[in-house]
Amino acid sequence: MHSTTRNLGGLDCRIVDDLPPGRKPELAVMLCHGFGAPGTDLVPIGAEILHQAPALAGRVQFIFPAAPLSLDDQGLYGGRAWWPLDVAKLAIAIERGELRDQRRHLPPELPDTRDKLMAALAAVQQETGLPLSKFVLGGFSQGSMIATETALRLPQSPAALVIWSGTLLCEDVWRELAKIHAGLRVLQSHGRLDPILPFDGGVWLRDLLRETGAEVDFLEFAGPHTIPREALDRTIALLEEVA
Repeated sequence: MHSTTRNLGGLDCRIVDDLPPGRKPELAVMLCHGFGAPGTDLVPIGAEILHQAPALAGRVQFIFPAAPLSLDDQGLYGGRAWWPLDVAKLAIAIERGELRDQRRHLPPELPDTRDKLMAALAAVQQETGLPLSKFVLGGFSQGSMIATETALRLPQSPAALVIWSGTLLCEDVWRELAKIHAGLRVLQSHGRLDPILPFDGGVWLRDLLRETGAEVDFLEFAGPHTIPREALDRTIALLEEVA
């Protein structure tokens, strides 16, 4: 197993694969971490998938970009974010059990952050020679939102989009963009007991994607804000199909 850290398109990225020397990947998988996590938070998933799926060995490269914003000044040392959140407001909403409806929310930093992720994708494309149809984008929580935004903005649909515990943002914009990507394969998972991004938000996103033509495999589970074992198993199955 190889693990290296490089700057791609302005983002520090951890790259994990078990490719033989000189061989280029047949599929690139870019996974984005959630708010407050370090840039390496999801890195163990790459090694785990390659260990459990021999069919992917020597064929797939995982890229784990670190979000551009440091949260050290908020006391979350080592934590990163794709855009800022009002942590105190979030804590109050969780305590009160309030439904956080973000369907009309467009973070001001979203375009700049999306451009950085697109630049990282372009750098991987240039190095590997892979078309966008051989890329899988995904992430957890806030990372799944930036992955969704980026996938919908691409000129060609990626091989798949993986959304672990995400939610629906900027509904009107995403609905129009999603129409261009009819047929996009999506794996989405969400816990019915999620206190951070309520289950309803995941359902709204699922419904929008299905209504605009995406093929959505939706996994709901009796759990909180996390990536359950079954979601990883379905991710492995999806990667085996599109690799």
